[in-house]
Amino acid sequence: MDLLTSLRKAIDYMEEHLLMDIDAEKVADAVYLSPFYFQRCFKIVTGYSVGEYLRNRRLYLAGLDVIRGRNAGEKISGGEENGKGKEKIIDLAYKYGYESPESFTKAFTRFHGLSPRELRVQPHQIKVFLPLIVEISVKGGSRMEFTIEKREAMKMIGFERIFSFESSYQEIPKFWQEFNRQYCRRDAECGMKEAAVMQTIAECIVGEFGVCVEGGTDMEHFRYYIAGAYQGGEIPDGMKVIEIPAGEWAKFKCRGAMPDALQTVNTRIFSEWIPGNTEFEIASHVTIEWYSDGDMNREDYESAIWIPVKRL
Repeated sequence: MDLLTSLRKAIDYMEEHLLMDIDAEKVADAVYLSPFYFQRCFKIVTGYSVGEYLRNRRLYLAGLDVIRGRNAGEKISGGEENGKGKEKIIDLAYKYGYESPESFTKAFTRFHGLSPRELRVQPHQIKVFLPLIVEISVKGGSRMEFTIEKREAMKMIGFERIFSFESSYQEIPKFWQEFNRQYCRRDAECGMKEAAVMQTIAECIVGEFGVCVEGGTDMEHFRYYIAGAYQGGEIPDGMKVIEIPAGEWAKFKCRGAMPDALQTVNTRIFSEWIPGNTEFEIASHVTIEWYSDGDMNREDYESAIWIPVKRL
């Protein structure tokens, strides 16, 4: 099935299993998608990570339960009272997947802006979060420039960090800023270990690529590398080598200042190009960003995004 259909089926699956112990991996498996690309597409198309969506839907339903309890004359407590009120908040906490009444009440209050007890007396303040309807609408805009190229397997070396799908657009640019401050200053002083790292950075042109790879701490996270083409030899402390499989790649051109230009094209790839594509589908769990030399703040700065594909 195409990606758009898969996303719709994923939402249906989550709605049917909201009160069960499901995560991004289980949802992706249910619609036969890679968890890595499913998470990326879902976040870009809907604006929410899978974890956010599940959490928001559950807390909205919990709010309805609180209001229904009010209408039925039930007692809703934050857990500090004895008796039926305490049992009720415990029931809600466990029903919606929280380990304790305290963690449930904290999440509930953060979402609705009111505690369960406060919402009970102000039901009109409930925060509504209904099931999403996924539609792709492409109106105007510039034509996406891309080529399809075959490449042999590649080895890259670089610095690894784990990011969440939820905050990656904000956090990855900070990672690059740290890298530039630490390793790209001409006046930087370094000892023996740092010298080995600096030499590898220079020889392998670390910083030419940014690589996103499946496999973070859980399905809500992924690994990201500031990397260059590995030339062999000793791997300095703090650096890692990754292997990129051979295959065909869709290479999308980006023009403009970083990070906005690249993030804009990345969003269009996952919200416009991949959904409903009848010629190609995603082939493996990696995405590569390519950066040219020069000032990344220029309006004519060139970069690219490489997506592994296979023909349908």
